[in-house]
Amino acid sequence: MNLKVRWAVILIVLAWSLYSMFPLKDKINLGLDLQGGMHVVLGVDTDKAVEGKIDNTVVQLRKELAAEKINFNYVQKASGGKINISLKTPEDFNKAKDVIAKNYNTLQDVSISEENTLSFILDPKAVKDIKESAIDQSLEVVRNRVDQFGVAEPIIQRQGTNQVVVQLPGITDPERAINLIGKTAQLTFHMVDDTVSEAEATSGNIPFDDIILYQKHTDKASGAVSKIPFVLKRDVVLTGDYLTDAQVSFSNTYNQPIVEFKLDAAGSKLFEELTGENIGKRMAIVLDDNVYSAPVIKSKIPGGSAYIDGMSNMQEAKDLAIVLRAGSLPAPVKIEENRTVGPSLGQDSINAGVKASAIGFVLIVVFMGVYYRWSGWVANLALFTNFVIILGVMAQFGATLTLPGIAGIILTVGMAVDANVLIFERVREELRLGRTPLNALEYGYEKAFSTIMDANITTIIAAVVLFQFGTGPIKGFAITLSIGIVASLFTAIFVTKAVFWTFLGKKDVKSLSI
Repeated sequence: MNLKVRWAVILIVLAWSLYSMFPLKDKINLGLDLQGGMHVVLGVDTDKAVEGKIDNTVVQLRKELAAEKINFNYVQKASGGKINISLKTPEDFNKAKDVIAKNYNTLQDVSISEENTLSFILDPKAVKDIKESAIDQSLEVVRNRVDQFGVAEPIIQRQGTNQVVVQLPGITDPERAINLIGKTAQLTFHMVDDTVSEAEATSGNIPFDDIILYQKHTDKASGAVSKIPFVLKRDVVLTGDYLTDAQVSFSNTYNQPIVEFKLDAAGSKLFEELTGENIGKRMAIVLDDNVYSAPVIKSKIPGGSAYIDGMSNMQEAKDLAIVLRAGSLPAPVKIEENRTVGPSLGQDSINAGVKASAIGFVLIVVFMGVYYRWSGWVANLALFTNFVIILGVMAQFGATLTLPGIAGIILTVGMAVDANVLIFERVREELRLGRTPLNALEYGYEKAFSTIMDANITTIIAAVVLFQFGTGPIKGFAITLSIGIVASLFTAIFVTKAVFWTFLGKKDVKSLSI
C-alpha cells in the first residue's frame, strides 16, 4: 500500500476515534461495578402460573361443554390442582369424557368415587413446561419494561430454577424501578354482580362463582386511603393479552391523568360484543386484583379503545402505561434480593482499575523504550494509538465499560506489545544475518505476520465464545478484549510500519536502533 494512503487511513481512524470518544463522561457507558446502581433478584412464583392455567382451563371447559350441549352441574377447581366436573346424566358423562380426551391432551384423568363426576389434573410434563415458560416470559417482560424505563446497558438474566437477576447501572430512583419491575400488570375485565347487597359482600356471603376485590380511594383533603369492595363475577370476560398500545392522557371531566389503551382486531371484536350484550351493567377494569374503575356500559363500544382512571399522579399513570405496553408477567414476582451499589464503591473500582492500568502501561512503556530503544518508542506510540481506538469503538457502539472490561484492556496492551516483540526479534535475526535495516524490517514484518495472526485469531475465537455464552462481567471482558485485539493488529502491523517507512524509507540507513 502507498505510504500516503496508509497515513490517510491512520489519520481517518484516529480522527474518528477521538471524535467518538469525547466527552468521555457522556460517551462511555459505565457498568454497575463502576458507576453504582441496583442489583435485584426476582423470584417468579411459578406455582401461580400453573394455577392460572388451571383457572383458564376451567373457564374454557365450561364454555366448550355448553357449546356441545352437555349438561353439567358444575366445573370447578378443587384442592391439589384438580378440576372436577359434575355431569347430570351418564350420557353427558360419556360425551364430556370424549370431548376432553379429544381437545385437552394436557389433562390427566384421576379416578373419583362420585357418580357421573370427572376429575383431572395437569400432566406433570405440562406443569413443567408451564413453569419453564413462566420464567422465560418473565425475563422478556422485565427486559421490555427496563428498556422503556431508559436504563443504559442493563443486565437481565435467568438464575437458578425460578429467579431473574436484574442489574440497572446508574439508576437514580430505585423505588420507582422496583415498582415498575415487580408489578405483575395482569389486566382483566370482570362483570360486576350488582345482585349482591353490601351487607352480604361485607360478611363474605357471596355466590361461589363471585369474588370480592377492592378499589383504593384516596381522600384529597386528608390523604386517607380507604378500600371500596366490589363483588365481581369470577370468570374473566376479557384480558389484557389483546392490548396493543397504552398512552397517558387527561380526562375531559376532571383533568386527571388516565391511561388510554387500544385492543387488537380480535380484542376489539370481543369488546364490542361484550359491551353490546351488557348495556346498563357495570364492567370492572382490574389490574393485579385491584379495581381501577367499574363504569356502567351505556352503549356498544366499537373500535377497541377504552381508558383506565384512578391514578393519583402523572408518574403512576406513566409507569402503568409502560407495564401495559411491555405486557403482563405470567406469574407474580417478589423481590428476593435488592442491593444498591453506591457511587463511592464504583469510584473506588474505577480508581483501582485506572491505577492498575497506569502502572502496567508505564512499566511496559519503560521496558520497550529501554530494551528496544528507538524502535521501542515507535511501539509505544502504537500503544497510545491502540488505547484511543479501543475507547473510540466502545463509545461509537455504546459498549459498557466494566471492571473486567478494564482487565481486558490491560490484557490487550500486553498482546499489542507481544506482536511488536515478535516483529522486533525477527528484525534482529535478519540484521544478524547481514541484511540492511530496511531489508531486515521488511523481512521481520513478513515472517512475524503469520505468527501474530495465528495468536490473535485464536484469542478472538475465545473472546467470541465468551461473549456468546457468558453473562454480565464476562461479556464486558470479551467485548474489550475483542476490540483491543483488532486495534492491536492494526497498530502493531499497520501503524508502526508506516512510522518506520516514513523516517527510514528515503534515507540510506546504515544502522537501526533496535
